[in-house]
Amino acid sequence: MAVPYSPLKRFVVLDLSRVRSGPAAVRQFADWGADIIKIEEPSEVKDDKPGGAAKFSDYQNTHRNKRSLTLNLKDPRGKALFLELVKRADVLVENYRPSVKKKLGIDYESLRAINPRLVYASISGFGQDGPYADRPGLDQIAQGLGGIMSVTGEPGHPMRAGIPIADLSAGLFAAIGVLIALLDREQSGQGRWVQTSLLQAQVWMMDFQATRWLIDGEVPGQSGNDHPTSAPTGVYPTADGHINIAAMGSTMFSRLCEVLGMPEMIKDPRFTEAGLRVDNRADLNREIIARTRTRNSADWIAALNAAGVPCGPILAMDGTFADEQVQHLRMTRQVEHPRKGPISIMAQPVNFSDGELPAPRPAPETGANTAEILAWLGVDAAECERLRGAGVV
Repeated sequence: MAVPYSPLKRFVVLDLSRVRSGPAAVRQFADWGADIIKIEEPSEVKDDKPGGAAKFSDYQNTHRNKRSLTLNLKDPRGKALFLELVKRADVLVENYRPSVKKKLGIDYESLRAINPRLVYASISGFGQDGPYADRPGLDQIAQGLGGIMSVTGEPGHPMRAGIPIADLSAGLFAAIGVLIALLDREQSGQGRWVQTSLLQAQVWMMDFQATRWLIDGEVPGQSGNDHPTSAPTGVYPTADGHINIAAMGSTMFSRLCEVLGMPEMIKDPRFTEAGLRVDNRADLNREIIARTRTRNSADWIAALNAAGVPCGPILAMDGTFADEQVQHLRMTRQVEHPRKGPISIMAQPVNFSDGELPAPRPAPETGANTAEILAWLGVDAAECERLRGAGVV
């Protein structure tokens, strides 16, 4: 029987990040039991705060399993309290522009002098130095600069990915970097400055498309829903919608032809080799589409799967979470919100044998845990109220 599993509970993480890339990194630690202290300015209006249904849901998704402390880092008293937290912390995550953290005096070198064991993670738009270092960085800008928009969509119409892929992948890479630094600290006793950026993450995510240029000297273009280097692989219309079919390789292609009732295509000189099928993709797709239109999606999916041909439906979000395999994988978790009651959040896509995630907590209201965190630092209730009155917390 699985039991609650909190392998990261021994770590204290200071979260100075906002919007998505930094919180995406911190969420990996929050879900696995680390003590996350989310630090916010007392009077600042956050652009990731709840302000309607969409904002509320995204805030719960991004900031669950944290404690919230309000702290004015521009006030010497607030700065002093922050440095006390740094002394006790294992990890700090921030996504300020490089010049901002230096101006506040919370850059890596300044904090390393206080706690040499601190693992300090920085996520920026374009890197901590270089010609673009202090530019404001947003996901879509990184998508354009990093190449994904040039290979997404139909030819002649650059298209952004439907999710903030640069933000999310940068967060994941930062989390991986922090974990590596924590493992290294077990031997060296020293922390590290972990650095990544939206641009680095997006370029890395180009994977085989980048390799086509780096090794083959080929500039990839847009191929819509077709796979750029394999055919037939893409989206095909049916009598009641569309399905994905991925018949890579000659064996899969032969199986597809048999299921479609078109065995003559196996020996068609236009389609006998993988390269020919790519070169004659338009003709090949035209032949397949004429047949897939004759039956509904469920029929084709059943027949193709039975023959071992990779295929599947194209679902909207409601259909995804209604899918029997998604439900089997328990990709959602229930959280009891103090005002909204039970809500569903995304589960982690990683499982461990004989262990499950600890019970999730909703994202905290701003400053909800200020008093308890200050008490941990030795600040009594009366002093906490004085600091609150002075706008320090």
